[in-house]
Amino acid sequence: MTDIETPIDAPPDRREPSAWAVGWTVFAAVMMAMIGTFHAIAGVVALVDDDFFTQVQEYVFDFDQTTWGWIHLILGIVLVIAGAALLTGSVAARAVGVVLAALSMLAAFAWLPYYPIWSVVIIAVAVSVVWALTVHGRDITAG
Repeated sequence: MTDIETPIDAPPDRREPSAWAVGWTVFAAVMMAMIGTFHAIAGVVALVDDDFFTQVQEYVFDFDQTTWGWIHLILGIVLVIAGAALLTGSVAARAVGVVLAALSMLAAFAWLPYYPIWSVVIIAVAVSVVWALTVHGRDITAG
């Protein structure tokens, strides 16, 4: 049996970052910025043209188009800023990223009657963002 030598000054739980995991975190940052851009575009469209989005059925979250426009515009701007902040790799940026991706999922879910397929796409991408940030988020700071 051979002895494995560990450097004296190395922390015991240190591991090399996975390039794959760093890639997922960068993917999450880019997708978060893209989701924010899509939210912002939908918000501007709803603010400019009240008749563009039509509700297909009665729904609990029955806001008018202007309200949805402001919700999407503000959420979109905040998501783009948070996506850019994720590239720093800070723990706070990852925590904010997870919270904002969850808010994006909730907003997209509440927006289902207006744009159902697009809402499902946003929810799916936001789920992948949350997964990447919670599973592999710390590897970007080590890389």
